[in-house]
Amino acid sequence: MRRSIAVGLGTLVLLGLATPAWAQDDQADEAFVVLSGRANVPEGEEVGDLVVFHGSSAVDGTVNGSVTTFDAPVTISGRVNGDVVVFNGRVELQDGANVTGDVVSRGEPVVASGATIGGETERIQTNFNWDGFGWVGRLAWWLAVSVSTLVVGLVLLWLVGRGARRIAEAGWTGIGPSIGWGLLAFFGLPILGIIALVTIVGIPLGLGLLAALGLIYALGYSAAAWIVGRRILREPTAWILAFLVGWGILRVLALVPILGGLVGFAAVVFGLGALMVGIWRARTTSRAAPATA
Repeated sequence: MRRSIAVGLGTLVLLGLATPAWAQDDQADEAFVVLSGRANVPEGEEVGDLVVFHGSSAVDGTVNGSVTTFDAPVTISGRVNGDVVVFNGRVELQDGANVTGDVVSRGEPVVASGATIGGETERIQTNFNWDGFGWVGRLAWWLAVSVSTLVVGLVLLWLVGRGARRIAEAGWTGIGPSIGWGLLAFFGLPILGIIALVTIVGIPLGLGLLAALGLIYALGYSAAAWIVGRRILREPTAWILAFLVGWGILRVLALVPILGGLVGFAAVVFGLGALMVGIWRARTTSRAAPATA
C-alpha cells in the first residue's frame, strides 16, 4: 500500500504531461499515467504501474505493478501483480481477475466469485472527519484557524507599516473592485497552480503556489479583519487594537454554523481583493509622483 501511494504521489510531482496520457507499447515495465480520461489495458497487453488521477480504469490485460487511482472507478478482469489503491471510486473485480497484493479503497469492493486477491482487503478514509470528535474537534479546528490568522495578521500589519492605511482605504472606497479581484484570486490561483503542474517547467511554480494557498487565504482573512476593525476604531486608536476588534468579530461569527463559513469565505475574498487594490493604488501613486515633480 505504501509503495502504491508513493508511486501515485511521486508521479504527480515528477511528471509534467502535455497530453492526457502516455504509455510505451511493447514495454511491460513502463508506467501508464492518465491525468484525465480512460486508462484501458486491453487483454494481452502489459504495462508497469498504472496511475489515474481523474477518469476511469479498466484492466483486462496485465499490470506489472500497482494500480493507483485518485478519482476514478476501477474494473479488473485481468491480472495485477501488485496492490490496487483507489482513493475515490468504485472497485470491481470481475470473474477471472487476479490481484496478487492488497485491495485498498474507500468503499467495499465488488468481488466476483471467480476473482482472487492474494493480499488483504482494506478500507481507507481520505477526509479527516472533525465531526467524529464532536464539539472538541470543532473547537480545536476553530482555535487552530484563530491562532493562525491572528499571527498572520499581526505580522502582515507590522511589515506593511504605514501601508496598512492603504489597505483599509481600499476596502472602504473600492468595494466593487475588491470583491471582483478577490474572487479572481480565490478561484484563479488554484486553477493556475493545477495548470502549471501539467508542464515540465511549471511544476515548481504549481507546487509552490498550491502549497502557499493556505497562507494566501489567511492573508486575505487578516486583511478583512483589519478593514473591519479600523472602520470601527478610527485613528488615533492603535492599529493593534483595531485589528484585534475586527479579528474578534470574525472569529465570533465563525462559531455560528453555516453563517460562519459564509462569513469566512466573504472575508477571504474581500481581503484578498483589498490587498490587490491597495498594492495597485500604491504603485500607481509612486509612479505618478516623479512625473508630477
